[in-house]
Amino acid sequence: MTTTADGKTAFVVDRSDGIALVTFNRPDQLNTLSRRTVVDLCDALDGLEDDDSVRAIVFTGAGRAFSAGADLSGGPGTFRDRRDGARPDGTGSDTPSRDFGGILALRLFACTRPLVAAINGDAVGLGVTLTLPMDVRIVADGARFGFVFSRRGIVPEACSSWFLPRIVGISRAIEWTTSGRLVGAAEALEAGLVRAVVPAGDVVSVASRYAAEMVEAGAPTSVAAIRNMMWHGLTQSHPVGAHRVESDLVRKLGSGPDAAEGIRAFIDKRPAQFPTPVTEGIRPFRKWWPEIAF
Repeated sequence: MTTTADGKTAFVVDRSDGIALVTFNRPDQLNTLSRRTVVDLCDALDGLEDDDSVRAIVFTGAGRAFSAGADLSGGPGTFRDRRDGARPDGTGSDTPSRDFGGILALRLFACTRPLVAAINGDAVGLGVTLTLPMDVRIVADGARFGFVFSRRGIVPEACSSWFLPRIVGISRAIEWTTSGRLVGAAEALEAGLVRAVVPAGDVVSVASRYAAEMVEAGAPTSVAAIRNMMWHGLTQSHPVGAHRVESDLVRKLGSGPDAAEGIRAFIDKRPAQFPTPVTEGIRPFRKWWPEIAF
């Protein structure tokens, strides 16, 4: 876990009633994120996905900001090619270093749990692009979004040139990222970037409610598969690609214990008690969503 200069952890993880809450915990620095913090976040996601009691994950920030993006305290050298790899094991040390925001975005993209952003305050740079691979974004009424990359002499990162046009459309994505202007909560809602605008004090509770609604009635394996099917479906060049995946999953899940329980529960008019842990149930289907080498 990343520790800040004052001894605090850069983020904290709490679990309650099947929902994990990840809170960025550098309020005095507006929850900026370092390369080291991103590595630790990826490791934390690994741990959460190994825990079958965790059904969904909510992200928020401590203090008045969600996240002001990458930690720029290193000055102009922040984005210099260090050829140091993405992880402490030296992975990629012989090749140009990767955008660490993109490493986090790809890890979120591959997640088997629904992801909800509880955006309690301003989200700028990596602070907003890291939310794009999440499934639902709830925002405080006074929060603003800033795709400010052109104003820093760089370009959008965290795979956002892939995610953002798919969420808000190509025209708006180009306008927001070239101008770098701040986008208010109301405009973000109208554009489809966020699902709801709520009072700041209600952001986490509303986001947690959305997360609970997404998982409370469904089989964990079905929820995990659906999330991956929807996101990866965006990469298909023809609907038949989706048809192949759906046919395989319908056939295999349909003959499994979760489907049997779901049908019995429907007939009995009672809530289903699905027996298959997600860590076990999703394993045979990962072949459909392989990790693509950088």
